[in-house]
Order: sequence, then structure tokens, then C-alpha cells
Amino acid sequence: MGEKGRVAIPKELRELTGIKEGTEVTVGLKDGAVTIRRVSPPTESYVEYFTNTFSKKLHREVNIKRLLEEERVERHKRVS
Repeated sequence: MGEKGRVAIPKELRELTGIKEGTEVTVGLKDGAVTIRRVSPPTESYVEYFTNTFSKKLHREVNIKRLLEEERVERHKRVS
């Protein structure tokens, strides 16, 4: 740990987790251990990306926000 409390994440772990310069992370405490987690992009950015990229190819209406929220909840269950 550096003088200002900065911690270096080893390159191998950064590559495995997709953390790179500018990636938002959260620091927490779980069972007495410090955890560092990558913050997922806001749901809206996924919706915007999907809508702009694939909306013209859809043949039926899809509730993207609902699907993304279900996925977020499911991922949270797996991590917790």
C-alpha cells in the first residue's frame, strides 16, 4: 500500500476481471477481508447500446430494461 492508501492490483487479476485504467471499482469489507469489485456500467448504457445497435433487427417488442434488471438480480444472487 502506498503512502496515500493506494493499492496496486496485479496485472493478472486486472486482466482476468477486465479492470483497466478508468474502470470504476468499489471497495468493501466481507468476512474481515477487503474486497475490490468492478462496478458494472449503468443499466441505461446497456439499453442505449442495445437499442442503437439491434433495435432495427427486432421483429417483436422486447422490454430491455426488464431483461437487464432480471440479469442484474440474478448476477447479484450468484455473487452474494
